[in-house]
Amino acid sequence: MTAQTKAPMTAPKPVPGRIAFQGEPGAYSHQACTQARPGWEVVPCQTFEDVVEKTRSGEVDLGMLAVENSTYGRVADVHSLLPRAGLHIVDEAFVRVHVNLLGVKGARLDQVTEAHGHVVILPQCAGFLKAHGIKGHISSDNARAAREVAEAGLPHRAALASRLAAEIYGLEVLAPEIEDQKNNTTRFLVMARAPDLTRRGDQMITTFTFRVRNIPAALYKALGGFATNGVNMTKLESYMVGGSFTATEFYADVEGHPEDPPVARALEELGFFTTELKILGAYPADRKR
Repeated sequence: MTAQTKAPMTAPKPVPGRIAFQGEPGAYSHQACTQARPGWEVVPCQTFEDVVEKTRSGEVDLGMLAVENSTYGRVADVHSLLPRAGLHIVDEAFVRVHVNLLGVKGARLDQVTEAHGHVVILPQCAGFLKAHGIKGHISSDNARAAREVAEAGLPHRAALASRLAAEIYGLEVLAPEIEDQKNNTTRFLVMARAPDLTRRGDQMITTFTFRVRNIPAALYKALGGFATNGVNMTKLESYMVGGSFTATEFYADVEGHPEDPPVARALEELGFFTTELKILGAYPADRKR
């Protein structure tokens, strides 16, 4: 007998890197990771703080954080977390959020009386739920809601989640794309330990935080340099620091790169009227922006 020759072993394809997100497998943040970093290993985390810590410690290469939704508004916890995270923004990802009503196999839409989803997603499909007499129930995560619906196996119980969650947990899409606003989009930021301020595209976004000096018209004067230098500010938000009514921090996005002369001049002028100025990142604008 001739010995059979064994086929040569094929080495597994190396994973480019690891990226963490808040939520369970199938969450919209999971979708953002696969969209922004195809082929990367995704690492689910229970909280935004866990995402930051795993990224900061080097357990993962990058962290994906949701910062705002076109229907719901900003994710407040993340805006207060970003300035003190010790991380840097290296990319942004705009994810079109399609909210689907997911149920167990064989369930019908007219059987559903309750829908479970994150507190952020419930207002995004309030019109549909009201029209069908479905009561919304808050869950800590949309993907978790899908998993728990699958585990319960009850036809009257549904989840508000992505098609990815339906595939992962073996659920059926009872009603697709039920979001009230058809342009419903969530913006995510990709965080890294080291800054990357190289210009990687024609359209760049610079994100920074600052605190103004305690002088009359300080904010007006601080922002004047952006107007006089023709720099478009696409976001400006304020929030209290440490629960104090007198300590206010501002979070801003502007179009351009810190090395662009107009942006550089505007930031220099901003520095005259602030007690603290921190650039969180400069990164290519997402094509969906």
